Amino acid sequence: MLILFDNGTPRTLARFLIDRHLITEARSRGWEQLENGDLLREAEAAGFELLVTTDKNLRYQQNLRERKIALVVLGQGRWSLMKPYITQIVAAVNAATPGSFTEIEVPYQRGPLQEPTP
Repeated sequence: MLILFDNGTPRTLARFLIDRHLITEARSRGWEQLENGDLLREAEAAGFELLVTTDKNLRYQQNLRERKIALVVLGQGRWSLMKPYITQIVAAVNAATPGSFTEIEVPYQRGPLQEPTP
């Protein structure tokens, strides 16, 4: 499957997908400044089958009913938070079909509280 990573998707994720998929980053295509609607149009026109994004508002900002491209939305863009959910993410990517939408909730986890310095 031909997959496009948006700007917020960590590159490290590609290591878990490249055995079955071809990954390209939006910035490598010069698409880093495109708004969501334009990015979806360009991606579909270029033959991408799946967009992996961290933009949780995408489903509310765009009419996704007519889209051919599948979407996997990740709840966080930080690899350290995403890593425990890699099995779910890979499964969602592998199960994506034209026009499908899947959101993987990745909760924001704070580190241990630190004492204020005097």
